Amino acid sequence: MSQNQRQDAKAQRKPTGVAALHENEISKHIVDCAIEVHRTLGGPGLLESVYEQALVWELEQRGLGVRRQVSLPIPYKGHILASPLRIDLIVGGKVIIECKAVARYNAIFEAQTLTYLRLTGLKLGLVINFGEKLVKNGIHRVVNRL
Repeated sequence: MSQNQRQDAKAQRKPTGVAALHENEISKHIVDCAIEVHRTLGGPGLLESVYEQALVWELEQRGLGVRRQVSLPIPYKGHILASPLRIDLIVGGKVIIECKAVARYNAIFEAQTLTYLRLTGLKLGLVINFGEKLVKNGIHRVVNRL
């Protein structure tokens, strides 16, 4: 086998490890990590940024790549608006997380996440409200053609 054939064969192989995880598999890790963060920090009552930082740590301990506070340009009629949006977290390059720490959930959080999904072309987002007594009740799935 020539070197070019080996390179072609290598390029056609499916990714392995973390890179091979599907959005739904990544979301299972995210939910587990969110529950661990909420339990360890004692539930609601802290700032969103505290939960976000702890969640990043938990996800990275599992070997998942996490980008935090990702700037997202807003296209408008062929121009980019001056004020970009900020995505809290992107996990594995595939799942957007919007962290909240509020006593009262608002459906606008899901609309915001759907907008982020549409602008990035990603398919799955999770809104996680750490302000809930049980964080599992504060996890909302948002899909974009998944």
